[in-house]
Amino acid sequence: MFADTNNSVHAYDVFNGDADGICALHQLRLAEPRQAKLITGAKRDIDLLSRFKSQLGDLLTVLDISLDSNIVALRQHLAAGAEITYFDHHAATQAFTHERLRLHCDMAADVCSSILVNRHLNGKHWKWAVVAAYGDNLPEVAQAIASQAGLDTSQCSQLQELGTLFNYNAYGESVDDLHFHPAVLYGAIHAYLDPFDFVNNAVPFSVLRDAYASDMAAMQGLRASTQSELSAVYVLPAQAWARRVSGILANQLTQEQPGKSFAVLTAKPDGSYVVSIRSGDTDNCPANQFCTAFVSGGGRRGAGGINHLPASEVDSFIQTFIAYFEKMEKQQFSLS
Repeated sequence: MFADTNNSVHAYDVFNGDADGICALHQLRLAEPRQAKLITGAKRDIDLLSRFKSQLGDLLTVLDISLDSNIVALRQHLAAGAEITYFDHHAATQAFTHERLRLHCDMAADVCSSILVNRHLNGKHWKWAVVAAYGDNLPEVAQAIASQAGLDTSQCSQLQELGTLFNYNAYGESVDDLHFHPAVLYGAIHAYLDPFDFVNNAVPFSVLRDAYASDMAAMQGLRASTQSELSAVYVLPAQAWARRVSGILANQLTQEQPGKSFAVLTAKPDGSYVVSIRSGDTDNCPANQFCTAFVSGGGRRGAGGINHLPASEVDSFIQTFIAYFEKMEKQQFSLS
């Protein structure tokens, strides 16, 4: 889907395939319609700007992917003459100013990309920001917006379930693990102005609800492999259902045990692990600070991840994880 205003200029919507990325784009395109080529993938597919080349005058909208992880490609697109609007809440330590870059970035622990878009639009499609906040494990933020707008407990529960299902759909080793490609799910969502109409009428909602229940049932009886007073580590097998629930499990654990930090390691087909991290103390022990010490790690203060952890490093990872989140003297160990 290209917007072709003068037979040469194209538009691209580049977004994370999780609840936050999808809902951020949905809000923006409801308010500012534009036909664009969709660039997205599974949740951990974050180097999305490197997947295509742009040219003079192209319009790029980037949502919910780390600037630091895309810095080289971002500079290349700007050098080619693209106009870029960027909304994100992940690591942006390499942020810079440029005449063709409009950067909306806030790395606060209580912000997600959909919240940034909601601010930009002055709350025009706030319900979708609530869905995203629930899905991005910011229930207090979501509840505050919903309560201020007058939603009752039942309505909040529906939006929370929707956000959870959108996020659940994004987790996997690749899009082959997902029930819906994020671009397809976005297309289904974009037909609905109101999320309650999507819940009541959209077939993808029913499909995801049933699939989620089935995958969560497979997780019954799961116990932490290692735990201490303030942290715990869970290890999931190399199965598609486990890859799909890994992030949801991490979010669920933090909601059930606030103040405690969690690592969920999910075995990959090649024998390595993908890791989801949730911090119970975002002020003193931010998740992104821990994760970015690993080559394939990144995230934000409350949640982060590591895309590739070799099996040979699991034991040392667990020791380092517990030390970091137990607030031991950090100078006594190295994350590298």
